[in-house]
Amino acid sequence: MSPEDAEETLPLLRPPAASVPRGRRVFLAAFAAALGPLSFGFALGYSSPAIPSLRRTAPPALRLGDSAASWFGAIVTLGAAAGGVLGGWLVDRAGRKLSLLLCTVPFVTGFAVITAAQDVWMLLGGRLLTGLACGVASLVAPVYISEIAYPAVRGLLGSCVQLMVVTGILLAYAAGWVLEWRWLAVLGCVPPTFMLLLMCWMPETPRFLLTQHQHQEAMAALRFLWGSEEGWEEPPVGAEHQGFRLAMLRRPGVYKPLVIGISLMAFQQLSGVNAIMFYANTIFEEAKFKDSSLASVTVGIIQVLFTAVAALIMDRAGRRLLLALSGVIMVFSMSAFGTYFKLTQSGPSNSSHVGLLVPISAEPGDVHVGLAWLAVGSMCLFIAGFAVGWGPIPWLLMSEIFPLHVKGVATGVCVLTNWFMAFLVTKEFSSVMEILRPYGAFWLTAAFCVLSVLFTVTSVPETKGRTLEQITARFEGR
Repeated sequence: MSPEDAEETLPLLRPPAASVPRGRRVFLAAFAAALGPLSFGFALGYSSPAIPSLRRTAPPALRLGDSAASWFGAIVTLGAAAGGVLGGWLVDRAGRKLSLLLCTVPFVTGFAVITAAQDVWMLLGGRLLTGLACGVASLVAPVYISEIAYPAVRGLLGSCVQLMVVTGILLAYAAGWVLEWRWLAVLGCVPPTFMLLLMCWMPETPRFLLTQHQHQEAMAALRFLWGSEEGWEEPPVGAEHQGFRLAMLRRPGVYKPLVIGISLMAFQQLSGVNAIMFYANTIFEEAKFKDSSLASVTVGIIQVLFTAVAALIMDRAGRRLLLALSGVIMVFSMSAFGTYFKLTQSGPSNSSHVGLLVPISAEPGDVHVGLAWLAVGSMCLFIAGFAVGWGPIPWLLMSEIFPLHVKGVATGVCVLTNWFMAFLVTKEFSSVMEILRPYGAFWLTAAFCVLSVLFTVTSVPETKGRTLEQITARFEGR
């Protein structure tokens, strides 16, 4: 029996045609799983307030030079890339629920190592561990939520993954305003601990239970999450679940969504968002803002608000429309950002300058100072545009488009792509700015945003209102 036939023997997990499920526990289960993304959002945002704090208050053995600070910000993405591979293996073998529970261990351990750090290597080791947990959580949480949600709310709940990520980043920025780096690391242990306690009471996803031939447990999970199992279609049971094999890549139901998923993750990072977010405080300090922490918190608030807007309209507007709109906004904002640098830093002596938002030569009353608001506005517009589409939707689509029998491997490849690209962009963006000048670097990201819009229009399917089985059937031509 082929994997496709095996998958067709699973019940079509959709609501009865006569009514929408009344169960509300699905929202509680989604919240429990989304605490993982909240934790990795905090881990991502931690470096921004922690780096200045380490430079100001840490003992000499922990002082970060420029190179160490760069690694402190970027090494979390290397750990996350490894976590993506580990998560792809875990999610199919240990299950969705247990994988989420296990990722709390490196989260708490990593922040504990940072708290107890005696040298720079312990700081980097702690960041690497939290990055590993980020990779697992970023893969498993969207999969868990997509498999427990019914189609009418899958966009809303799936978008909450990114909403919790940006909330975690905002929490790190806001807490970093009042806490020094050790106490900030202690705070980082709280969300994963809460997730561990809450997830213990949540069920495994019905789809995973069915692949393990646990029919009664799957129906019990449905009743817990959706309030009823009445009306489920029950095809013949007893098919054997098969894992991924390379020969499957020849099938359109596998290679089409894989190409789409990898491309979405690559374009998300090539937009340049992490280059801005990882060093938000540093960016604003170089911009001569009086309180860079407050400016970073403002950026975080914009992210949270517009990601919440995206979550609320996702199941009405659809994925493709929001992706295209988001891409267009990012094109204009990054083009304006590049134009600002072209107007203010066109001199040869500034070719290697990587400070953002304010020109070197600006004096009080200088005409260039007014142009600084062009950069501030462009940054805020970019963050809002990213939050509406290219922030949440690639993660949501990744959890929707893959058939069950390849989901672990395929999502692992997508998450690996995302975090590896995040590392490259975060680590090398300054070098690109030196080579192309700042305006050239931001115009390059604008060009990638143009490509992302074209890719959305030509290749990304609309999954709004469809069951996961219907999405798979469309790729397979059924």
